[in-house]
Amino acid sequence: MRLVVARCQVDYAGRLSAHLPMATRVIMLKGDGSVLIHSDGGSYKPLNWMSPPCTVREGKNDDGLAEWTVTSKTDDTLRILIEEIHHDSSHDLGIDPGLQKDGVEKHLQELLAEHPATLSPGLTLVRREYPTAIGPVDLMCRDGEGASVAVEIKRRGEIDGVEQLTRYLELLNREPLLTAKGPVRGIFAAQEIKPQARVLATDRGIACAVVDYDALRGLDDAEARLF
Repeated sequence: MRLVVARCQVDYAGRLSAHLPMATRVIMLKGDGSVLIHSDGGSYKPLNWMSPPCTVREGKNDDGLAEWTVTSKTDDTLRILIEEIHHDSSHDLGIDPGLQKDGVEKHLQELLAEHPATLSPGLTLVRREYPTAIGPVDLMCRDGEGASVAVEIKRRGEIDGVEQLTRYLELLNREPLLTAKGPVRGIFAAQEIKPQARVLATDRGIACAVVDYDALRGLDDAEARLF
């Protein structure tokens, strides 16, 4: 991973356009091929980013300032104009074992992967732990119309979980293969969902699903199996 603290301007061009004026920020170039731009405020969400795989070309503009052009596989671009670099270092983080969910949450994910239609009629599983630049989505599914649905699973549904799913959806909706049948929508699933989290999810167009763990375990009753 390469970490650069620099005074920079960032312009994104793709399905939409976005501009970050000149200011001091952290530029993170990860080993998985993603690039993220962070500020010192505004929570832990990057201000802008490019999903892997992408290429980084370093050069200079007509005024002699360093200019990095980050290009994605879909030809979206991040143009990073650097006025001054305060810090530039690279670090080998090795292989990360990944987030270890607690027993109930992990089992919920396994059960819902086997029975996705309990969340929404017609829902089918595409993949568990679908990778993104900022972490894996618990379940990637398709609805009856073929549209992509991202599912985030928690034992207790709180605002942080809604924020996490929101960040995933922002990334996933940049992927043309996932949005061929329409925008990727989200389902926030938990055994209990706090009222504030439900309000926030509804405001952001995210469906909420309260999961009955015991009922799901009944669907997977080992004594009822033939094998």
